[in-house]
Amino acid sequence: MTNRELFERAKKLMPGGVSSPVRAFKAVGGEPIIATKGEGSRIWDVEGKEYIDFLMSWGPLILGHSHPRVVRALEEQAKKGLSYGITNPHEITLAELVISAMPSVEMVRFVSSGTEATMSAIRLARGYTGRKYIVKFEGCYHGHYDGLLVSAGSGVATLGIPGTPGVPEEIANLTIVLPYNDVDALKEAFERYGQDIACVIVEPVAGNMGTVLPKDGFLQALREITRQYSSLLIFDEVITNFRVSKGGAQELYSVEPDLTCMGKVLGGGMPLGAYGGKREIMEKVAPEGPVYQAGTLSGNPMAMVAGIATLSELFEKNPYEYLDEITQTLCEGISKILKDKGIPHTINRVASMLTVFFTDQEVYDYRTAKSSDLGLFAKFFRALLKEGVLIPPSQFEAWFLSTAHTKEDIEEALNRIERAVSLI
Repeated sequence: MTNRELFERAKKLMPGGVSSPVRAFKAVGGEPIIATKGEGSRIWDVEGKEYIDFLMSWGPLILGHSHPRVVRALEEQAKKGLSYGITNPHEITLAELVISAMPSVEMVRFVSSGTEATMSAIRLARGYTGRKYIVKFEGCYHGHYDGLLVSAGSGVATLGIPGTPGVPEEIANLTIVLPYNDVDALKEAFERYGQDIACVIVEPVAGNMGTVLPKDGFLQALREITRQYSSLLIFDEVITNFRVSKGGAQELYSVEPDLTCMGKVLGGGMPLGAYGGKREIMEKVAPEGPVYQAGTLSGNPMAMVAGIATLSELFEKNPYEYLDEITQTLCEGISKILKDKGIPHTINRVASMLTVFFTDQEVYDYRTAKSSDLGLFAKFFRALLKEGVLIPPSQFEAWFLSTAHTKEDIEEALNRIERAVSLI
């Protein structure tokens, strides 16, 4: 069975043939591959073609595919049951690991996805403050929750407009959308709406307009202004938790939010999200408090043991220096290849996540990210895929490396990338 044959079958059964839109490869053209196996730093499609994987399931697989410790934990738990519907000891163990690594998190609630984490944190912020408005930043993605699927209107501090059919204007109007890294716009928004703003939610390092780093002082300004107006600061660390450092981006940048949303690496490849924060805030969540949130599969033992195995491996081995080293080597190598070919580019990187933008501008917000040559990116993606290198099929996503990527893998990947670039 070929990729094409399977995808044609899929399109008759699922919208676009996929369970998540970007997998259809519409942003880059060409035919999507259908994956059948992953091991270490490699992934294989149904035709048996091998790829060096820099997608890594969009970030969760910081230990690589099928890490023996994670697989062993899942095998052992599967024999004991896939789901209980009541509390299991693994929830307590994983909660202890999370809280030990993140000083801002004193209590945590597990859910089944990053979207659940952000929507629950927003509800909690509104319930805690008694306010209705939320602030988000253009280009930051926080899941497909209605109030967060909005785009900016005119001006720097306008109310949001729906970013997709199905989101009523009345809901979108409760979201204030600002440019990322723009402190002046933030101040203007709070001067106008501050007494009614429940929270600010932000990716401390953006990963869904491509990798975009916070400018010096941006996160600190968020912390200062939210405190001044008694609003909550929510860090969406679904991508960055346990990825950019043991304690996430909040450790890296020395800024403590009130609430933190987590996912991806937390679940070690299994569906898992979480939100947590200061005890006095989290105690407003049912059954302790009046803010309701629940989930049949929340705290699922399979997800819990995968998370425990992943975090335990990370905390014991502390591979962050190695990950930083190989990611830097990859970035420098790609930059040299593109420079030698005369292709304008900017590479943004933090720790083991990166994005190659095809622009000579500095990329610091969604507007500058969109200056990238999307046609050239599509050619780059298809050329890499042909040479056996898998990266995200979208300009506006991050690449991810894992501890399974060896220095030899990076060297081989650069050889393949060089061959690919010679043909575009």
